[in-house]
Amino acid sequence: MGLLSIFSRPKPGLRRLPTGTFTIDADCRIVSSTVPGTVSEAQVKDIGQHILHIFKGARDANIQFSELVVQYAAFKITARAMRGGAIVFLAPKTVESVVKP
Repeated sequence: MGLLSIFSRPKPGLRRLPTGTFTIDADCRIVSSTVPGTVSEAQVKDIGQHILHIFKGARDANIQFSELVVQYAAFKITARAMRGGAIVFLAPKTVESVVKP
């Protein structure tokens, strides 16, 4: 039986959605973070780059835009502009708030 277990695929595990806060500067360098280490730095930087791009586009268009809220079915991203950088809040939604009667 041990020989067969060599060829079996490992069962995929469930991963929790990240929760925490991170701050990025104008060059998309992470200044501080409370996001768990299970989330790669590349993923955090990717989120940060998109957010900085949106804030820069708003500034270039002379739009007063200081907060961005992105809501997915089970996840929420809130970002606030801070002198060229941003502070980003990552929050998974609870099951109760996702399922609406």
